[in-house]
Amino acid sequence: MFNGLMFSTKTFDGNEITRAYAEKRLHWEPIVEVTQMKGDGETHPLLSPDDTFADYEQWDLSNLAGTAAKTEDMLQYEYARSALKLGLKLGKEIGVNPYKFGMIGASDTHTALSTTREENYFGKYKSAEPGPNRHETEVVPAQDPSLRIFASQELASGLTAVWARENTRSDIFSAMKRKEVYATTGTRIRVRVFAGWDFKADEVNRADFVAQGYRRGVPMGGELSASENGNAPNFMIRAIRDPDGANLDRIQMIKGWLDTSGETHERVYDVAVSDGREISGEGRTSQPVGNTVDIDMATYTNNIGDTILAAHWTDPDFDPNEHAFYYVRVLEIPTPRWTTYDAAFYNIKRPDNVPATTQDRAYTSPVWYTPNT
Repeated sequence: MFNGLMFSTKTFDGNEITRAYAEKRLHWEPIVEVTQMKGDGETHPLLSPDDTFADYEQWDLSNLAGTAAKTEDMLQYEYARSALKLGLKLGKEIGVNPYKFGMIGASDTHTALSTTREENYFGKYKSAEPGPNRHETEVVPAQDPSLRIFASQELASGLTAVWARENTRSDIFSAMKRKEVYATTGTRIRVRVFAGWDFKADEVNRADFVAQGYRRGVPMGGELSASENGNAPNFMIRAIRDPDGANLDRIQMIKGWLDTSGETHERVYDVAVSDGREISGEGRTSQPVGNTVDIDMATYTNNIGDTILAAHWTDPDFDPNEHAFYYVRVLEIPTPRWTTYDAAFYNIKRPDNVPATTQDRAYTSPVWYTPNT
């Protein structure tokens, strides 16, 4: 909802980004909120047309006040994935990447009821607390009807997860500064990732998986420089479902890179999928996980998906001369959206401006790779 201002190639004053500005932004903005009640900001289908799961709960009509419509050229400066790619390019040009940020989520709740679960959603404002007509409340009452946003379009999102050494204020803050954090869209998925050069496939299942990850690699938010022998980086990833929520559909690796001619690219790889499905040589599964949601009853069953997924993955397209980033996205199986729960509970017509189901997800902070030259 920033209409192209959040991750621009210029400062808010309209000046070109300098190295000094990039250093200041990198210092003061180590993490970025990529999901909350006013829409999800990981990526957009127009920016990531080959990403099957890119079309997820965006607010992309206008600015926050509803006074200026969004144009397609603004989108590249608003979403996390495109900003991470832009950061690679700016880093190459000016020597410092201003958009080397970690990923967090937040509820952005304006009441004392900070619920983030679809089945227990109490709204983000007093006017959108539970009731049969709350979905009709205008959140952005724009003069232009095409730019209006209604409470039905709110997300139950989101949460920040922190991998801290201890549950203390100082250790949690330190973890956020080093970007060892991840975002979820409201559920309590647990996900951990380590990147290194010599992890073996069976090590992701070791009891000392975490100790090995720190000893021989870097966690989410970390950085890799080129290995001595030019090998591709490999990753150990584990994800566990929310104990009170839905099973997992898949783990994906999102890669972005800057080629030697200065152009940025991205690719999505399925690295672990549930229910014995197969991943092709192209790095994707052609089989959807399925859908157990009963829309009228607002129920689902966990007889599809897995409770735990793990992966050891080596980048098959690695070029040691190209700057790159890698982050993990974990998807749950489909579940009813909060508006579907409302429709069943109040026996009302389900709003038709939002989907009936959702696939909650987690986004880890990236790991960055920097060539030696």
